[in-house]
Amino acid sequence: MKGLKRLAVLVSTLLLTVTAVGCSNKSTSDTQEQKSVVVGYDNTFVPMGFLDDKGEATGFDVELAREAFKRLDKEVTFQSIDWSMKETELNSGNIDVLWNGYTITNERKEQVNFTDPYIENKQIIVVMANSDLSTKADLAGKEVGTQQGSSSVEAIEADEAFQKSLSGEKPLLYDTFDKALRDLEIGRLNAVVGDEVLIKYYISQKGSEKYKVLEEDLGEEEYGIATAKTNTELCKQINDVIKEMKDDGTFDKIYNKWFK
Repeated sequence: MKGLKRLAVLVSTLLLTVTAVGCSNKSTSDTQEQKSVVVGYDNTFVPMGFLDDKGEATGFDVELAREAFKRLDKEVTFQSIDWSMKETELNSGNIDVLWNGYTITNERKEQVNFTDPYIENKQIIVVMANSDLSTKADLAGKEVGTQQGSSSVEAIEADEAFQKSLSGEKPLLYDTFDKALRDLEIGRLNAVVGDEVLIKYYISQKGSEKYKVLEEDLGEEEYGIATAKTNTELCKQINDVIKEMKDDGTFDKIYNKWFK
């Protein structure tokens, strides 16, 4: 009988692992249902997750997460983190989920569990409208900024010739995109490389006639939601509920609110 019980447990564990679509199957340490989750985010990353005029968390990812965890019957709180330390915050247990325009990369897959991609993005270059810069080649010797720890840094580094052409052969790093864009506006930077969803939302709020987005970009990418390697069950639950929200139209309703 003991042998049969062990076999039953082994089969159940195997089935749970195999059905975790879009999530790593390296861990089986999920032994207790989570009733509350802490989502780590950069509270300046418009329009994905940021603070409104009342100081409350809002944005596309925030609304999506609230609806997802409501359906999963879990209490959710949003905790602002240093984005350059996001994987450390996650894997140390300070937060349970990274859900804030988090780009899927092979390097990050080694550190976290990703859901299936849920939205597309690309890395674009923005300058002021009165700038005579119009191509990547024009940025040779220029000051280009971006956010530290972001996929924008990785995109710049991946284009080795572009990075070496910049002033100092590297971009200037800021702790938020907001600060980089403000330095662009006052002339301390010649250009900013950033996520299309953020850059285009930002300039739409500030006045799109003030800015110019270069035709050349630094590559397309996809966003995913991440849990720690030790939390495969939560990853699977989020993955499933996002599919449900896409199927019933809720995802599109929230998307259209933020990306008309």
